[in-house]
Amino acid sequence: MEAVTSESLAQLFSRLRPLLGERESRLVGASIAQMLGRGGISAVARAAGAGRGTISRGLLELADGAEEVPLPQGRQRRPGGGRKRLTEQDPTLLRDLEARVEPTTRGDPQSGLRWTCKSLRKLADELGRQGHRVSAHKIGGLLHEQGYSLQANRKTEEGSDHPDRDAQFGHINQLALDFQERGQPVVSVDTKKKELVGNFHNGGQEWQPKGRPERVAAHDFPSQAQGKAIPYGVYDLAQNQGWVSVGTDHDTAEFAVATLQQWWQQMGAAAYPEAQELLITADGGGSNSSRGRLWKVALQRFADATGLRITVCHFPPGTSKWNKIEHRLFSHITQNWRGRPLTSHEVVVNLIENTITRGGLRVRAALDTTHYDTNQRISDDQLSELYLSRNSFHGDWNYSLTPRQQLTTE
Repeated sequence: MEAVTSESLAQLFSRLRPLLGERESRLVGASIAQMLGRGGISAVARAAGAGRGTISRGLLELADGAEEVPLPQGRQRRPGGGRKRLTEQDPTLLRDLEARVEPTTRGDPQSGLRWTCKSLRKLADELGRQGHRVSAHKIGGLLHEQGYSLQANRKTEEGSDHPDRDAQFGHINQLALDFQERGQPVVSVDTKKKELVGNFHNGGQEWQPKGRPERVAAHDFPSQAQGKAIPYGVYDLAQNQGWVSVGTDHDTAEFAVATLQQWWQQMGAAAYPEAQELLITADGGGSNSSRGRLWKVALQRFADATGLRITVCHFPPGTSKWNKIEHRLFSHITQNWRGRPLTSHEVVVNLIENTITRGGLRVRAALDTTHYDTNQRISDDQLSELYLSRNSFHGDWNYSLTPRQQLTTE
């Protein structure tokens, strides 16, 4: 008899479920449990797939008179009803999760997607040690809400892994936090992809009258170009601001440091009037190569001119996509000028300066027509004259340059 009753109850609730709201289902279940008598709450809870507390609450509502507890139209619960979000119960959870994920985050600079090297279970264990009660499943939902997604492993292949790669990421992250806590500027620098200037095809789409697309040259021959645009950028992590110098000559270390000087004069000095140090995070190759002698010599001149002690941290080989400037500045510039031919250097500068985001990104840009010599050679003697100190951990990636006048006065 009990088995038949359980089956019939399950069938009943299966038929009623699409027709009843949450409150009606609770009251119907409570009415049936009341008629069944002893054991009725458990039997109805099993058949309806509900909790015993839900049926008990329904019984209380029946005892009080359900018709005397009106609810606003369209609501199944009183305002404020239901379980609070975990992030409301634990306000520091999201912050601590981001802090755990940030040093080991990967991403495509041309998209908003990010993903992490750490497993959900490992993140849950680490957060548990910090006093947060959260499951791996819930962490997956929180990461999804913050713009993370599962990615195929072919997307993460970036060349051979250096054995100290993760340690270097942790070193950069900790140093950046230390600088920001002391109110000292932290910038990310890099060169964006070079562009041919002219009426050439530019990837992407933009709104145009139907049937009237922008007409561009059929072939992108460099000989038909008005020149090239070499955007070198400086992104301020704390201020969410960027400076881009659009070069027309060569992407050299002198051009890179000249862009840093422009950023400091036009934006940095005003934002950090009390600054005594500057942290630069950069790729390991290109014009700001970790092995580049001219890069270090030019930075020494920059330090001497500004009085700032310059600290540089390079990303390990094969990890250029992890540089903040890629997905916080360059990706937005690419989106802003998609589908538009870069017909002149002025157009390039204007499109960069008009790049904005809902997050408050502000960008300034200027054209740099200076000629930069590509045949400069730095001798051992010139290198020995630098006031350069290397970090005990990977001094080839992490080093500082002190202004000469600062050491002289000391």
